Amino acid sequence: MAELRHSTAARASNSPAKRDSDASSASSPFLASPSSRGRAGGGGGGGGDDDGKDAHRSSPLLPHHHHKQLHVPSPVRSLLAFEDPRSPAASRSYRISLALLALLVVAALFSAPSTWSRLTKETPSLWENPRAATTSWKPCAERRSNEPSDVPPENETSGYIFIHAEGGLNQQRIAICNAVAIAKIMGATLILPVLKQDQIWKDQTKFEDIFYVDHFINYLKDDVRIVRDIPDWFTEKDELFSSINCLTRVLAGVKYIWPIKQLRTVKNIPKYASAQFYIDNVLPRIKEKKIMSIKPFVDRLGYDNVPMEINRLRCRVNYHALKFLPHIEEMADKLAARMRNRTGSVNPYMALHLRFEKGMVGLSFCDFAGTREEKAMMAAYRQKEWPRRYKNGSHLWPLALQKRKEGRCPLEPGEIAVILRALGYTSGTQIYVASGQVYGGKNRMAPLRNMFPNLVTKEELASAEEMAPFRRHVTSLAALDFLVCLRSDVFVMTHGGNFAKLIIGARRYAGHRLKSVKPDKGLMSKSLGDPDMGWASFAEDVVVTHRTRTGLPEPTFPSYDLWENPLTPCMCRA
Repeated sequence: MAELRHSTAARASNSPAKRDSDASSASSPFLASPSSRGRAGGGGGGGGDDDGKDAHRSSPLLPHHHHKQLHVPSPVRSLLAFEDPRSPAASRSYRISLALLALLVVAALFSAPSTWSRLTKETPSLWENPRAATTSWKPCAERRSNEPSDVPPENETSGYIFIHAEGGLNQQRIAICNAVAIAKIMGATLILPVLKQDQIWKDQTKFEDIFYVDHFINYLKDDVRIVRDIPDWFTEKDELFSSINCLTRVLAGVKYIWPIKQLRTVKNIPKYASAQFYIDNVLPRIKEKKIMSIKPFVDRLGYDNVPMEINRLRCRVNYHALKFLPHIEEMADKLAARMRNRTGSVNPYMALHLRFEKGMVGLSFCDFAGTREEKAMMAAYRQKEWPRRYKNGSHLWPLALQKRKEGRCPLEPGEIAVILRALGYTSGTQIYVASGQVYGGKNRMAPLRNMFPNLVTKEELASAEEMAPFRRHVTSLAALDFLVCLRSDVFVMTHGGNFAKLIIGARRYAGHRLKSVKPDKGLMSKSLGDPDMGWASFAEDVVVTHRTRTGLPEPTFPSYDLWENPLTPCMCRA
């Protein structure tokens, strides 16, 4: 192409062919070396005067056999800029050639759908899902202003229900959503749930310490009546906080205590109970006693055995009514902004929920890399905490291998590092880490930190003074992690649990554009066990496997529960 430009140098300066060649001279892969350009331009002083000979002699698009003369038809010559298309001889044939070429191109595209799809396909991004796959659905669980209220008058309520929300912050969140749902099912009034102290967290957080109570009650006022406290007319409040009552008698100077069944506690609700179960078994007791406590209340309402509007109400509570206190939201916004500006300019960031605490490792009963001393200490820990499952330990090794093959073991920090690198994330990726104390400490974290040195926690992003108000309640710290992960460009989980489930569900509800990577843990077992698999093959497997594991739209039941995938009941066709 360089020779071609020099052979046409003597043409008028306003030639389209000359302007195009000048514009592309810096980037064309067909450019000749400077020495060849000099030879082409300096041959015979005025060698550019002859339209045909020099062009034919120097063009890289034609064979360089100088002893033969190749005759090119006029239309082709004009199309390839060997002949000025404005000349009278070439004008008509040039237009015909262009028309034929255009028809051939269109025909080729329509006859080869794969070619068309490659040309129109959106470029894959590491930081967001393809727009074409995320525009079919929109969130629609919010309360509409024109919806009439169907809450019965206060004097017509079925009664009051009192819920103990157990576990960590995210398990409590699910319990609160379910509490609103069963109050709706039974036409009852909900007393603001109590956040029960978790045995592991040892936290005495109240509902109002973490959630925005006024917004919660007001947003749901046309769905369910919610009151802050137990009614004043009810004087036996202690009965709602204990599952048994004790009958005390003194006989012959000896004090005897007999536990008796607590008459104001419903305890026989099965897991994932249907709406009809509550109507048949719980509602009559509420009508009789006026106030009833329900516990335990973990996963006590199903998904596909309740009306669609009840599932939509649960989404309404989760995504619209149940908000953290403003100062928690504001601090999370600051942390997210600092993550995006760590490099001095705006950059995307990844949030990694790393579940590899000692309790999680022990409870999984999986085998992990480590020294003999570490393995012996873990065996002793498991025997102490879960003696019935541990037994004598002889059955655990084959069980651990089976669980790893099935992808039921938490990913180690080094394993998730390898997956992220295979997906294409570089060492410069900014990663916010949400985790407890990692089992194995710095040694266990070393592979992840070596591959991704820009790992940051909330404690590193904020000063001690900024974090002080949030240390009063463990749930406040968990809420910050939740919100920073929710606001990330890419969220990556390493093991199941309510935290990851709720994050992925919320990001899906926001429109599926946000990437939420759910690693295939079984793939690691399969690939790392293959000594013949090279890095290129492994990386290709990882990329292909995870194309559909990034939070894209999928039907809800029965593959997912409502909290991880709210598509079917809570989203509408866009």
